[in-house]
Amino acid sequence: MKRGFFVQPHIIMSFESSCDETSVAIIEDGEKILSNVVATQINSHKRFGGVVPEVASRHHIEQITICVEDAMKQADVSYDDIDAIAVTYGPGLVGALLIGVTAAKTIAWAHNIPLIPVNHIAGHILASRFVTKINYPALALVVSGGHTELVLMKEEGDFKIIGETRDDAAGEAYDKVGRVLGINYPAGPKVDAMAAEGKDTFNFPRAMEKEDNFDFSFSGLKSAFLNTTHHADQIHEELDKNDLAASFQSAVVDVLVDKTTRALQEYPVSQLILAGGVAANKGLRSALEEAIDKIDTTELIKVPNKLCGDNAAMIGAAGYVMAKKNVFAGVDLNADPSLEFDLLEDEE
Repeated sequence: MKRGFFVQPHIIMSFESSCDETSVAIIEDGEKILSNVVATQINSHKRFGGVVPEVASRHHIEQITICVEDAMKQADVSYDDIDAIAVTYGPGLVGALLIGVTAAKTIAWAHNIPLIPVNHIAGHILASRFVTKINYPALALVVSGGHTELVLMKEEGDFKIIGETRDDAAGEAYDKVGRVLGINYPAGPKVDAMAAEGKDTFNFPRAMEKEDNFDFSFSGLKSAFLNTTHHADQIHEELDKNDLAASFQSAVVDVLVDKTTRALQEYPVSQLILAGGVAANKGLRSALEEAIDKIDTTELIKVPNKLCGDNAAMIGAAGYVMAKKNVFAGVDLNADPSLEFDLLEDEE
């Protein structure tokens, strides 16, 4: 990363291609969306039951320049208007990341525009800037297909993990359970809808709920769900799918809410940010709202549903913050599929 090359951008063009969404946005002052073009690949991956990296990369190649043109047209800007380029360089699928990084570097080099490297998870968290100003210190619960993390932010641009999943992320568990329920990828929204119609009758395990840490684990819950449904198949018993969905979701939500509220006791903050693809889950939003209502000193900030999934607008918001921290990159910027925040304990 380059330092010492400070510019506070007014207009940022941002790129997101970490998984199966190709997105380009134009953002003003880090908090106003002038355009946010997203080309989804869901239909291409449905038949495989999940994202196929090579397929995702090919779609990014096909869509990236189209998204650039559409984003600029919708925002009514030219390259002369753009002060900086922000791009997700990790974490994510390496081939997918490389498409966005290459496009961003090419435009930055060709038009002599500063380049800002952005952590994808920082993007999810800082999408909350489109809702309200973030007051620090703040805590973020990031729940997505590949990540489940509690992130403490003592100041702007500072991210430290205080808890994370030991195995499956919550979103991964939803997709795996969805396949058993006969739901196409992505399963999360449908499982959420079914859960609202069912009851928690199976009492699936709440993994690590009583442990003295803020980490998560969902593989045991997934196994308990699979064992329950397989046993029912063997004895020809028909289980209520809505109750299965409700029982699974209750187990996920209970642990997420419990760990988060405990983290707020140890790290008092003025705001809790709920972000990531699974943050659009109605069951989780409702349960977290109820829990935070009991904590007078903490405000719950929910990233809008339309910005919970992967999109470039959130990368533009994060890029604005990173520019304020004087974080820029050169044309040697590369994809980092395993990029992650530091653990808070490593700092202490």
